[in-house]
Amino acid sequence: MKKISPHIIIEGKTQYCLGELKVNEIIYDFDMMLAYLNTKGKLLFGEKFKIIEADREIIFKLCNYFIKDEENCKHFDIDINKGILLSGPVGCGKTSLMKLLRYIVPHQKPYKMIPARNIVFGFNHLGYKTIQDYGNTNYFCFDDLGVEPMGRHYGKDCNVIGEIILSRYDLFLEYHIKTHATTNLNAQELEERYGSRVRSRMRQLFNLIAFDKGSEDKRK
Repeated sequence: MKKISPHIIIEGKTQYCLGELKVNEIIYDFDMMLAYLNTKGKLLFGEKFKIIEADREIIFKLCNYFIKDEENCKHFDIDINKGILLSGPVGCGKTSLMKLLRYIVPHQKPYKMIPARNIVFGFNHLGYKTIQDYGNTNYFCFDDLGVEPMGRHYGKDCNVIGEIILSRYDLFLEYHIKTHATTNLNAQELEERYGSRVRSRMRQLFNLIAFDKGSEDKRK
């Protein structure tokens, strides 16, 4: 029987160790994880990718969430049973991080990154089947929440993402299915976009982890 070592990841001919296996517990090493994330980031996004020192704290929080380090998560008031809502200004690296971090836990069920605007475009074409398609037991990360247009199908307007969030909330309560998202908006802007009912569900569905408002635009 093949030994499962989720803390050892192979990329091409190189092996990356993210920590140490002691008895039946993995003791992760954050610096080792950062080294792997830097390498994997370059593979995914190009040689210009790099993790900057200013982002170290937020990546530390996210890494502890994904490896389910209960002690550190409790310190940062992060509930490992909820999803992540990663917020911050345009270009700070939210999407790249959420695409990247799933690779440090290859033994966990991966989530699919879906731009919110693409979901709305699907709704405009297919109608309410699109909302049903995202109300299933798959794991998703909805990217750029809140900047998508209003949905419109056969002359009827629909706040598509708001409806999907309500469906995902029901899945969370009944089946403990997580949902993740990224957004440029703050709490007040999200409430204005989706309404108080959806915003209330989002508080129960997500851990809010936020970049500083002055975070560097890495696209420049």
